[in-house]
Amino acid sequence: MDFGQSAELLARIQFAFTVSFHFIFPAFSIGTASYLAVLNGLWLWKRDPAYLKLFEYWKTIFAVTFGMGVVSGIVMSYQFGTNWSVFSERAGAVIGPLMGYEVLTAFFLEAGFLGIALFGRKRVGDTLHMVAVVVVAVGTLISATWILSVNSWMHTPQGFSIDANGNFVPEDWWAIVFNPSFPYRLVHTVLAAFLTTAFAVGAVGAWHLLKDRTNRQARIMFSMAMWMAAIVTPMQILAGDMHGLNTLEYQPAKIAAMEGHYESHPEGAPLILFGIPNEDEQRIDYAIEIPKLSSLILKHDLNAPLDGLDAFPEDARPPVTIPFFAFRIMVGIGFAMLFVGLWSLWARWRKNIYTNTWLHKAALVMGPSGFVAVLAGWFTTEVGRQPFTVYGLMRTSESLSPVEAPAVGASLVAFVVVYFLVFGAGVFYLFRLFRRPPILEEDHELDKGPHRAAGINPGPAQEDTIREGAHHHGD
Repeated sequence: MDFGQSAELLARIQFAFTVSFHFIFPAFSIGTASYLAVLNGLWLWKRDPAYLKLFEYWKTIFAVTFGMGVVSGIVMSYQFGTNWSVFSERAGAVIGPLMGYEVLTAFFLEAGFLGIALFGRKRVGDTLHMVAVVVVAVGTLISATWILSVNSWMHTPQGFSIDANGNFVPEDWWAIVFNPSFPYRLVHTVLAAFLTTAFAVGAVGAWHLLKDRTNRQARIMFSMAMWMAAIVTPMQILAGDMHGLNTLEYQPAKIAAMEGHYESHPEGAPLILFGIPNEDEQRIDYAIEIPKLSSLILKHDLNAPLDGLDAFPEDARPPVTIPFFAFRIMVGIGFAMLFVGLWSLWARWRKNIYTNTWLHKAALVMGPSGFVAVLAGWFTTEVGRQPFTVYGLMRTSESLSPVEAPAVGASLVAFVVVYFLVFGAGVFYLFRLFRRPPILEEDHELDKGPHRAAGINPGPAQEDTIREGAHHHGD
């Protein structure tokens, strides 16, 4: 079952498929773990039952997401031995210890305290329970740190030598871990995880506000999510710009592919807003562009020269189509997030953030945007690294195991079928959890209070007054 494709291409598709499924779960669980720590801290500080309810609501969602992330990660890692054994053999002395440190310092840390964070509040007390929640959140960040260090080293390899057999031998672990692209990739990815969670939380809050805008817990989660969108999105845009400048320095061919610059521009490169890459003719068809803006963004000079793909050997050029479109999807979603964040600030200033139906609908539509953006960013950076596994030093074609295309094709089909069945069921269950309204018992009692018994159906303004008086807390 080779589908008429080479074993290398099928192995790449298989790894892309499994890593895409895996990546969306850590991207969500990293942000959710930190959100749980904030909710638990607010509960301990204010003793407001609404925060405790939200913690209990989101901890179940986090547990399911965390479990699917672990399972998909284990399956993905086996491919280093099955499909990419040559890469594992040659680069194993560098990447093996880093991935081992991830297990020792992060996964064991998360697993050791996860049970306490999820189920131990009444058994260990509030203080130790809070410590467990924070440790789980820190563990997810440490896990991301090690994995991104490995990935960044593959993009900007440093701190090694190559022996007579072509194997990478570590020489300076500080240089390996803190390679040139690592700080930028770490910040960009972690902020992306926070935004992914923020817009997912905001969508759930918006859904329940559209059903019942007096739901105080939905108000709190929506408000917190919109604060995150308004504050973190500009930071993410700045971090993305700095990451792009770093990529221009160390991987200029990738930037040329992302920008769609087949030809070099000696006196200022245009910013191509949209077009259709024509790989055969080496040009962008139907291009919509702004003259010299790409040079201004990347080199802060309208007339600065910028290399195109023609400045690099043909066998060292990445494909253009996927990075070109994926990059624009990621950037477009980023600016859409900024728009929603600014809209929420305007609504907050107008004091209608909980009653602005159009804002709630927009937040609901933007719910999956973070997941799409992180996948688009991942495709941009990974496809843009081609044709190398270790940039400039080891080609993808040299990294493949001695496997036949039919065997890889059969396992790819098996992965697709099993993943959609197992993880499809998991995602379906998550949506069932999202649909449950986060309502306190006292909210139920409020709904059956004297005004209901008397046959009076108060309007939204009266509902707000009743609920605010019952809780004695602001949103």
